Amino acid sequence: MTEQGETIVSLEGVYKIFGPDPRGRAYDLARAGVSKDEVQRLSGHVVGMTDISFDVKKGEIFVVMGLSGSGKSTAIRTVNKLHDITAGSVTVEGVDVQSLTGSALQTFRREKMGMVFQHFALFPHRNVIDNTGYGLKVQGVPKQERDAAALKALAMVGLEAYAHNATSQLSGGMQQRVGLARALCSDPPILLMDEAFSALDPLIRRQMQDELMAIQEQLHKTILFITHDLNEALRIGNRVCILRDGYVVQIGTPEEILTEPADAYVAEFTQDVDQGRVIDVVNVMKDPVIIQASDTLVGAVDRLGDRRGGFTVDADGRPTGLLSVAEAAGALAHGTTSLADVLRTDFGTTSAEARLNENYAAAGRGLPIAVCDDTGRLIGELEPREIMEEMGRVEQLIDGFEREVFL
Repeated sequence: MTEQGETIVSLEGVYKIFGPDPRGRAYDLARAGVSKDEVQRLSGHVVGMTDISFDVKKGEIFVVMGLSGSGKSTAIRTVNKLHDITAGSVTVEGVDVQSLTGSALQTFRREKMGMVFQHFALFPHRNVIDNTGYGLKVQGVPKQERDAAALKALAMVGLEAYAHNATSQLSGGMQQRVGLARALCSDPPILLMDEAFSALDPLIRRQMQDELMAIQEQLHKTILFITHDLNEALRIGNRVCILRDGYVVQIGTPEEILTEPADAYVAEFTQDVDQGRVIDVVNVMKDPVIIQASDTLVGAVDRLGDRRGGFTVDADGRPTGLLSVAEAAGALAHGTTSLADVLRTDFGTTSAEARLNENYAAAGRGLPIAVCDDTGRLIGELEPREIMEEMGRVEQLIDGFEREVFL
């Protein structure tokens, strides 16, 4: 995944209490660590967020994930000040968002953010291109210019041909694409996406995830994405923040969330996730064992040690042959001593950035897989045994939480 640096969005120690006296007893109770349900029982106020802090880096997809009532949608609404906060700070590109009012707030929202919500919120009396360019219309951009920008945005989501159709003629998935195009049309640096794909059928939802990631590869927006679906969070997020009852439970990369769950609550979410869709090859591969073409078969086997296989490479470091220790042992038992007679060229290859699930089929052959860089040079070796060991390690880690009591 892409490395990011500069912080664009920052929440620091944010509390949000809903009720007539948010800074009164309810706030004191929340600060003292009293549970959300108990605060409501004692004060009649609802705790939306409790001391929430996270940073969103430039160019990353930062996913806030949690169940209903966790505070995820409340969090995103503080970033554009749809919600005032009770305490803490919310900054976007160094601007104290919560201090903005009136025209300054409206200008900030228009220039800094595009918003995509679960419900498409398209204007039924406007066609697709006019819906897409509506934000530019509000800004006073001439029609010819905004239509050009709208067509460009629609092309990104594959709907340029539908520019002059009525929105009622589009499917739900297509309408959500229009919503995404509308958010992209004014080219804002930040996208806020609140359960943007939750109302879509599973297949369409996955397609929208694919489109979002493809668009992100081109545009490198800073995206704050809200979802209740861990599979979605792990699939699209550079980092994931898991909330529970208004608290941050864990922030980490998808792999960290899966392989290092902070507690039983996170582990319960991850137990049904295919780890292979999250874990990268680079985290499992070993340094390659290089076999010299001049080696005898006995010498090559000695070079392998306890490894299941090794590779020969050409002058540029590209793998040319695979020696399987099992096949070598069989050949030696039949009197074969020539390395060349045992090398095979039908080995699998992969990249360090690939996910383990992309290598399941190749691993099923039981042979080491060559890990190569962009130039084809051998940089590592992936063995089926290592894939299974990593899967087993994660399963044991998750199982270890099963005896904990969920509060």
